[in-house]
Order: sequence, then structure tokens, then C-alpha cells
Amino acid sequence: MGMAKTDRKLRLVLSGYYGFRNSGDEAVLLSILNALDQAGEDQGVFVEPIVLSGDPTWTARQYGVWSVPRMKLREVREAIAASDGVISGGGSLLQDATGLGSIPYYLGILEMARWARKPTFVYAQGIGPVKRRMFGPFIARAMRKASYVSVRDAESAALLAGFGVPEERVAVVPDPVMGLPLPPAEGGAAAAVRGGAAAGGAAGDGLRAAEAEGAAREGGTDRTPLVGVSVRFWRGDRSDLDRIAAALAALARQRAVRLRFLPFHEGADEDASRYVIERLGDAAAMAEIAPAHDAPQEMLREIDRCDLLVGMRLHSLIYAANREVPLLGLSYDPKIDQFLYRLGDRAIGTVDAIDLQHFTAKAVQFIEDPAQWRIDHYSAIRRLKEEAAVPAQRIVEACLELRGR
Repeated sequence: MGMAKTDRKLRLVLSGYYGFRNSGDEAVLLSILNALDQAGEDQGVFVEPIVLSGDPTWTARQYGVWSVPRMKLREVREAIAASDGVISGGGSLLQDATGLGSIPYYLGILEMARWARKPTFVYAQGIGPVKRRMFGPFIARAMRKASYVSVRDAESAALLAGFGVPEERVAVVPDPVMGLPLPPAEGGAAAAVRGGAAAGGAAGDGLRAAEAEGAAREGGTDRTPLVGVSVRFWRGDRSDLDRIAAALAALARQRAVRLRFLPFHEGADEDASRYVIERLGDAAAMAEIAPAHDAPQEMLREIDRCDLLVGMRLHSLIYAANREVPLLGLSYDPKIDQFLYRLGDRAIGTVDAIDLQHFTAKAVQFIEDPAQWRIDHYSAIRRLKEEAAVPAQRIVEACLELRGR
């Protein structure tokens, strides 16, 4: 429910790891688009995003936005020149774990914005790991010159402080995906973004809002509980996936369950899922792999149907919290522990060790008494959802102030 359409417009360039069909990053983009749409509506201005994408044709079709090739610098420069500001984020952009190119690229986009005299904004980023200290001064300079900086966890804020960024310049906010609503019954992602932002409140207000939803999920007492599983390759020897398979097999011996593997990264996560299924023994008969959905909200819907989520991927855990689905996180990176901490939780295991007895006991407890998990986490989830909207609000306000409204 918003105000009447307005002729006032803000054009914002979005820079991130978009257009590569990674469900987590696409969910970040869709969440930011939704939040900007809502923030603009609240301020009486229409926000027109320009997304820098690895596949601009796909991105434009998927979200109903203007999109340009992220590596064609002339087109990027033209988009920035035509904008009111540049947003960097979210996701883990300023890190050198995946190679040397990421930090220079994303800092380069921010530098191009400054050359064009456009304000820059950092949106709920996860900063690091930064193994090469030479990057520190460049990251710090970009943060000091940004009009607004937000990061998604305290560890990112501490890393920036270590680079010399004043603490008061950095807001710690939740991952944007905490605010992502379920898709409408018809229309898909683009419909959900342009003109559908008011549906954001449908992202699960109230305690699973829920007796109706709960009844649908719990179905009847005869229904076999559905456990969503998100795995990825991490350790070279794959002993982490062997341990996960052992844990899931132990659960299946104690409690009848269906295992639905949820690939967040098309190809690699499907291969990792098959690897685990091949090691489940008798429990493999009750396992299946969901489609690798292009639309992030379809994966959100997949998780919404689950009774429990066992996840390695950060966004699988965020999706579960968003939909108030009991979850067990498996840590391979500090970002998992940071998110679970904000939720009031701890990882059930790591890529190096899982206590099978503890895992099984917790899984059975959450399956059999999901309402208690929701009661325990209700306040934290509601707070994270409310705070997830803050960066978009601050960015729209800052742009309007810089433009003199």
C-alpha cells in the first residue's frame, strides 16, 4: 500500500556479483531492489535501478530493470554518469579469497563514481577475508569517501576499523535477504520488485503468522517431515561432506524424514548434493535434489515448505530464519558463525567436526517441537527483518538531501 506514483526519480547504479545465477547473490540483489522500491515509495520518489551484471539480458528480464555489462567500462561509465549515485553491495565483494581481481574491480567502480562526482554507498557488505594487507589502505579510502557505509556483521566492521575506518562511519546491519518476501502466486521476480514492494510485510510477520501455515506444514501426523539440506564443496578431501552424510544418515535412522537437497549454486551444489546422497546408505531412498531455481524467491519458497533446514550456505540459513523454519548451521566460514550469533544460535558443527549424537538430538527436537524454536527466535528474527530495511532508507534519504530534494 503506497502513495500515488510520482514523477520524482532517483537513478541508482547497483554494483555486485550479479548475473551469475548464484542464488544467494541474486537473492541479495532482489532484496535490495525491493528495499529501495519501498524506501522510495516512503519518500515519494521513484527509484530506478541500473544493475551492473555478468548477464545483463538475463538480469533485465529477471527483475524488470535496466542492466549493463559489468566489464564493459564505457557502458558502466555512461550508466554512472546518468545516475544519482552508486551502491556497492551486498554480498562478500571486498575479499581476496576467490582471487586477486575482486577487490580492485569493486573499488574501481566506486572510484569511477567519484570521478563522475556521484555519491557512493556500501550496502550490507561482508568485508573480507583480506589476506593481502596491501589492499587495506585502498579499502579504507573508499569507505572514508562513501556517503554511507553498512556491513552485515561485526567482524566486517572490526576489519574496517583495523584498516583505519572510523567506527562511527560504519553501520552493522543484517543481510538484505532477511527482508525478502515470498513471491506472489503469479508473476515472478520482476512483478515482485517493480510495484510489488509493499508485499514486503508478507515476509513472515508474527509467530509464523501461523497456525494456518503451521497446519499446512505439519499436514497431518502421518506426513514425513521434510528436511532441507544445503551443501557445497569446501574441503579438498571432501571429508566435510562425508561427515554431513553420516549426520543425515544418523538422523534418518532415528526419525523418518525426507531429505530435499537445495542447490544454491547451479552445477557445483548439485554435484555436492549428489556426493552426499551417494554416501547416505539406506537413507538415500528418501533423498532428492530440488531444481536450481533462477528466481531467488522460488528457493525461499522451497525452504518455506521445510520442517527443518540443515545448511552450509549462508543464504540457506538466512532464508530459513526469514521464514521461521528451524535451522542447523554448519560452519565453513566466520560469516556463518556471525549470522548464527545474531540469531542467538551457534553452529551445530563445522567442516572439521560434527558430533552425530548432538546433531541428531537437536534435529529431532526441532522437527518435533518447531513452535518452541520459533518462540525462542521470534524477537531476533523480527529485529533482523526491521533492520534489513535501514540501508535502503538511509541511501534514499542521503540522495535526496544531496540533490536538495
